[in-house]
Amino acid sequence: MDIFKDLLKFTVVDIIDVILVALLLYYVYRLIKGTVAINIFIGIIIIYGAWRLTDFLNMELLTGIFGGFMKVGIIALIVVFQPEIRKFLLMVGSTNLGSRGKFFQQINFLKTETSDTTDVDAVISACNKMSMSKTGALIVFERNNNLDFLMQSGDEMNIKVTQPIIESIFFKNSPLHDGAIVVSNNIVKATRVILPVNNEKNIPQRFGLRHRAAIGVTEKTDALALVVSEETGHISYFKDGEFVVFEDSTELNTMIKKDLA
Repeated sequence: MDIFKDLLKFTVVDIIDVILVALLLYYVYRLIKGTVAINIFIGIIIIYGAWRLTDFLNMELLTGIFGGFMKVGIIALIVVFQPEIRKFLLMVGSTNLGSRGKFFQQINFLKTETSDTTDVDAVISACNKMSMSKTGALIVFERNNNLDFLMQSGDEMNIKVTQPIIESIFFKNSPLHDGAIVVSNNIVKATRVILPVNNEKNIPQRFGLRHRAAIGVTEKTDALALVVSEETGHISYFKDGEFVVFEDSTELNTMIKKDLA
């Protein structure tokens, strides 16, 4: 009966508390989805559930063992989840709430098409043309994380995204072709941007600094990246610090539009 009495005392604050916890778990899951960390996270949830169960059943010995693990294990978690924690804090600290209303889009309260949606078709067409001529390119799509801290290393721009613009920027004799460009809301915000290079992951030797830079920026932020190899002309797509496999340009186009939404 006491349990039912407690349920009757469920207030609006409790509802908000549950919703916030659900959102927190959702974002944590998004950060570690597709990585080895997801298995560790599931293991922690199981151990925590076992701890609460043994505590409820008054199993003092097991409760003490699980409780001690949970208390000491928090230090180990910080070490194991260091990249994910860093990325989560960066996401919280640099999310553009005011300029684009993406916070509301994230929680599906506002899911409408806007006139400043990035012209992915133009970007893909430019990449296909640069692929045929083996023109190296590195294109970064800004999402929720503000990339101003990266753009300071390059040249600030304010150019609408079109196929000719993308091709002219990465033209081999262009003074802007070195480094990456940052695209946000159908605007090229910066060129010649220097990105953090990932030296930890083992990637095939045929991939160079552009690919490592794409891994680095998508690993540290929620940005997306496209790379056109100067050696092979191959187009690569990166998300969450990983290569994303696609069959053709049509599938790549659909994936990027979905990820940018």
